[in-house]
Amino acid sequence: MIIKKFTGKTKTEALIAAQSELGNDAVVANTREIRPRGLARIFKKPIYEITVTLDETPPKPELSRKESMMAALKSNPNVLVEDDVKESPFYPDPKALEVKLNNLTSMIEQQMGHSRAVLNGEDAPASAAREDKKEKEKEKDDSNVECLRLIYNQLADNEVDEQYINQVIGEVEPSLKKDSSVENILSAVYQKIVLKLGKSEVLDVKPGHADYVFFIGPTGVGKTTTIAKLASKLKLEKKLNVALLTADTYRIAAVEQLHTYANILQVPLRVVYNETELKDSLDDLKSFDIVLVDTAGRSHRDPEQTDDLRRLLEAVPEERRQVYLVLSVATKYNDLIKITKTYSDISDYRLIFTKLDETSCLGNIFNIKMLTGVPLSYATFGQKVPNDISRLDAQTIARHLLGGED
Repeated sequence: MIIKKFTGKTKTEALIAAQSELGNDAVVANTREIRPRGLARIFKKPIYEITVTLDETPPKPELSRKESMMAALKSNPNVLVEDDVKESPFYPDPKALEVKLNNLTSMIEQQMGHSRAVLNGEDAPASAAREDKKEKEKEKDDSNVECLRLIYNQLADNEVDEQYINQVIGEVEPSLKKDSSVENILSAVYQKIVLKLGKSEVLDVKPGHADYVFFIGPTGVGKTTTIAKLASKLKLEKKLNVALLTADTYRIAAVEQLHTYANILQVPLRVVYNETELKDSLDDLKSFDIVLVDTAGRSHRDPEQTDDLRRLLEAVPEERRQVYLVLSVATKYNDLIKITKTYSDISDYRLIFTKLDETSCLGNIFNIKMLTGVPLSYATFGQKVPNDISRLDAQTIARHLLGGED
């Protein structure tokens, strides 16, 4: 006895493969559908596996072409195709050979369906009904998969990292009904993204209690301009007593830029060169509600520079300091991974993303939020002070990632 398994994209394909190798005497013992596991089912269709047995007794003598055709006609007079009819002068009544099946593919599928039903001991009409029901259910399921695939592509186009797309879709998919509408699927993904982005956390200012707010991050991401925007809002809109402090003495232009903003806002600016001078300023600035501290851009590859920054932060007691890591959303994700890792080793922080006006892809906001798990805070989107800054809104980002209006 030979027992062998065959697979195909359809049951018919698997059956044809079995018959091609083992002949018509093979018997189907079992048929099953194999679906890809996990997220792979979104991109791969199921395959079918049939288990076939064959008795190894000597085969019967092969029938000639005429004998095979006669045997087929006795079991089903409609089995012949038109070419066979024309080439069959031995058949006594040519009129009886009229072909009623115009589509060869349909005829083969019908015959295969009938064969499967017989081999499995089923009534052909009942089997066809079951197959039809399964096909309709599969179509509903496939419509969900197709919709999720489109959403996957949209998020990928927005440069959301593959692992986070898979995580979102993997959490949403099990909750979907087979007949979910596109609107319901999209809504579920949207809500999941909003939930993962979380509520942004902004400056927590307690009047009469001087907090030092440090802005850290690489060179060129817009720390100084971000400080100017926030200082303007705190001074003009919140009516708070604001002071500015800069430790970015590596760039003369940075000090001059902040000095210009300080003059316009009529707030004091102090320049410090090291952690000792920062400690000395604590008493002098204790009457202010908030002190915004600009720091020099640091290379995440330079351990000495990161140690300098750590000492600067630790000059202020932990209960009196807040730290914001400023990142450009246009920076490559691989670089952002290294940058956030370096700064995570220095201090806890919240995230500010700048230059949203310089890119159409906001996937890095979601990527870094998922990577670090730290709270989002502000977003900037231009050079205008103080207008081009706002609290980072999860719903706006989610709509943008899914291709909606922002």
